[in-house]
Amino acid sequence: MYYVVTGAAGFIGSNLVRALNDRGMTDIIAVDDMQHGDKFVNLADCDIADYLDKEEFLDKIDKGEFDGVLNAVLHQGACSDTTEADGRYMMQNNYQYSRQLLDYCIRDEVHLIYASSAALYGASREFRETRECEAPLNIYGYSKFLFDQLVRRRFEERSAQIAGLRYFNVYGEREQHKGRMASVVYHFFNQYRGAGHVRLFSGSGGYGDGEQRRDFVSVEDCVNVNLFLLDHPGKSGIFNVGTGVAQSFNDVAVATVNTCRKARGEPPLTLAAMRERAVIQYIPFPEDLKGKYQSHTQADIATLRSAGYEMPFLNVEQGVARYCQKLLERSPL
Repeated sequence: MYYVVTGAAGFIGSNLVRALNDRGMTDIIAVDDMQHGDKFVNLADCDIADYLDKEEFLDKIDKGEFDGVLNAVLHQGACSDTTEADGRYMMQNNYQYSRQLLDYCIRDEVHLIYASSAALYGASREFRETRECEAPLNIYGYSKFLFDQLVRRRFEERSAQIAGLRYFNVYGEREQHKGRMASVVYHFFNQYRGAGHVRLFSGSGGYGDGEQRRDFVSVEDCVNVNLFLLDHPGKSGIFNVGTGVAQSFNDVAVATVNTCRKARGEPPLTLAAMRERAVIQYIPFPEDLKGKYQSHTQADIATLRSAGYEMPFLNVEQGVARYCQKLLERSPL
């Protein structure tokens, strides 16, 4: 039996493939869109059974070529650009494609674990997996919202596991191909390495400079939740995947800079000292993000905990340090 990982050359997908390999599993069909070929590096240290283009994979399942041979689909593939303005492309890529996979998994009794997103909460002040908390601010969030709604409507039709994971702000290894959509940790690291300072947004949404708060979650933790669900196929539902704690962009910047300073043998600096020395600088909040930006997110993880997931999550100080140390191994200061 095979495991399918869509978005396999992407950020979370490639980390999942690597984690499956670490378990000794290589019967993996990697599905992705390699139009931007430099993503291949995320799979270069992985062992897979086959690679298929995302459209070729849909064609094969429509023809019944995988009937009876798939155990689970880990559906991580999507356009995750929250500033993408082409709604037709976003809905085709994120909603229509996911709908076809859902149809197949229900029909052929294949477990489906798929990537949703905290973006569907929009400007909500509560982040529970309930309809009244969901109010997306952009087409990306809407595409994820609409698919979650479809899953809810079809939930009782399931013949195998269906689990949706609402990732909050994910950071970690294998995100270098994402460009401007890479995490702030990745950008802060490169800014500090290149210019000796980092740039954050000035105040917005009632928050001070750099004090906008997000639930920053390590890709390591996201992978662990996927593996937990894979190990417990009786667990179905929609689950928030975050630490349950909101931390500021300033916290992320301080953790990033101090990890780099430690690598140089330099003492840590406080936020106040970084501001005084212009190590942390603030830029005007972008006009095109006004009204479309989440100034605060914080996952309610009660549903995930009630499903039996007991592992602790890395906080910003822990997770950012681990990630930056890996980046430093490849690109020393």
